[in-house]
Amino acid sequence: MGLVERLAGIVPNHLSIAWWGLVRPRVWEKAPLVIVQGVVLDGERVLLSVRSDLHGWELPGGNPGAGEPEEAAMRREILEETGVEVAVERHVGDYVRTGFRPHTARIFLCRATGGVLQPSAETPRVCWFPIRQIPDTLFPWYRGPLEDALADLPEPVERHEHQGSATVWAGMKIDFRMRVSDDRAGSSGRGIP
Repeated sequence: MGLVERLAGIVPNHLSIAWWGLVRPRVWEKAPLVIVQGVVLDGERVLLSVRSDLHGWELPGGNPGAGEPEEAAMRREILEETGVEVAVERHVGDYVRTGFRPHTARIFLCRATGGVLQPSAETPRVCWFPIRQIPDTLFPWYRGPLEDALADLPEPVERHEHQGSATVWAGMKIDFRMRVSDDRAGSSGRGIP
């Protein structure tokens, strides 16, 4: 796919994401959104994915179905998005986010137990990264949960984060950089301490 085609998707995708993040939670959704995501480790590597709508590396996961236990939902979402089977080791914490797309991200530390790394329609890029070489194009709101998971904290944390215009702008810049580079940007990133 050429540069023009990759960049042509920016405006419609960003408009759709703006609707999803600014209007939908305030008009249609009755309960606060909770998503479940995993910091999936395989030795000294961590599993990251790039969604089809917003390009940037992130932790795999998604929304639990009605009545679905959170850990089961996370295992299902990770398998669907990446082809990797996981075992949950512990609850890392809850990241209560206000501002753009209010939600709680419930993060779990997981170990890969099987499967074959494979992209999906929802996540066309999936990759293992050395923990010491996290890509610069990891969305910034995933750095804290990743650091907390690797810190082996004695109890789950609860962090409150506001996702204002600076956060939205940082995400847009990463999306643009990834599209211009055909999703190769940031592969020689910095590590997590």
